[in-house]
Amino acid sequence: MLGMAGIFGKDGPFGPSGPFGPGGMFGKDGMFGPGGMFAKSGRPGKRYGNGARSDEAPRRRRLFGPGELRLVLLAMLAEEPRHGYELIKALEEMTAGSYSPSPGTIYPTLQMLADEGAIAEQDSKDAKKLFQATDSGLAELEDRRDELEELWNRLGRKREKARPSGSAELFRAMGNLANVIKNKAADGKLKDLDKHQVVDLIDELARKIERL
Repeated sequence: MLGMAGIFGKDGPFGPSGPFGPGGMFGKDGMFGPGGMFAKSGRPGKRYGNGARSDEAPRRRRLFGPGELRLVLLAMLAEEPRHGYELIKALEEMTAGSYSPSPGTIYPTLQMLADEGAIAEQDSKDAKKLFQATDSGLAELEDRRDELEELWNRLGRKREKARPSGSAELFRAMGNLANVIKNKAADGKLKDLDKHQVVDLIDELARKIERL
């Protein structure tokens, strides 16, 4: 196993020339580092071939067209009574976290549905407004069944596309480990005893992974 000097040395994995160093794939601007395309932070991302950074990538196509979010909410309220926050969380789950509507989008849409008579407020145990689809709303869903089925299929594809692959998650986790160690070791923040403990933890982790 590598010792402390080997890990943090010039030619070690966390050194300037290593994969976790500034220029490595897990470094600051590497594809699996905090600024890379697999990062989950809001920091500037890796540049694409067209010169744009990942956080400046072309805008994605909107998930819902005009009136489609209204239809999805109506369908969800036909399944069971829900309040606005539950609908927001349900939509997040449907899309694996890639789409999270704001309260400023959800609540006006619910009010519109209520004004149209498609949903009605139900008795609630707390101060939150609870809504459920009315007979009029159910009739609309029946008339627009094909359109709704296509919406569910689109949401399903969105969820599958947004769900990270195993490899991406693995590299992201490795990048997180590298960045934590580099940050701790920067400017002498880690004492020698701490460095030995970090090395022991890395060696132990390597042994556990090897035994899998």
